Amino acid sequence: MRVAFCGVGATGSTTVFLCRNLDATLRLIDFDRVESKNLKAQWYVKQSVGKNKADALRLQLGNFYGVKAEAFGVRMISQNARQLLEGCDLAVDCFDNYTSRELLATHTQALEIPLVHSALAGDGSFGLIRWEERFSPDREDAAGQATCDTGDYLPLIGLVCATLARAIQDFVISGTCHDYMVGLGGVTRT
Repeated sequence: MRVAFCGVGATGSTTVFLCRNLDATLRLIDFDRVESKNLKAQWYVKQSVGKNKADALRLQLGNFYGVKAEAFGVRMISQNARQLLEGCDLAVDCFDNYTSRELLATHTQALEIPLVHSALAGDGSFGLIRWEERFSPDREDAAGQATCDTGDYLPLIGLVCATLARAIQDFVISGTCHDYMVGLGGVTRT
């Protein structure tokens, strides 16, 4: 089993750490670099600042937990998406923008790879975990996107990531696909 985490920022990096004990190879895909502001809401250490996020997370998994992961420090675009996703049994959408989500959905569908999405409301009031066939991404503008730079939504991010990790675990272990609505008041399976 190989699980591709597409985007390893706040939701991606946190979920990867919660999935580190899965009987699966973890593939980490992200072009971005760790910035000091990321340390407030993402699972990176100070020594990672300036490094590619996928590489930094791979190193942390190996150094702290002895977990081997594959890192691809590139932006997923239409020209490389197939190569990045080939051989994967599950793709996890932790992107924070419509264009990347749509690109991922198109390529996972073509490759017949199951896809689970995670999303945070721009105002930090709720999060969603949805499998591809029941997910419709919003076309948001930059002002409407949830920001994870300040750490203000850290409790919600934690709940969303724990729920996403459970959805991934259920899929890896039994092939089940559950959707969830997550708020600070709790988690509801939908």
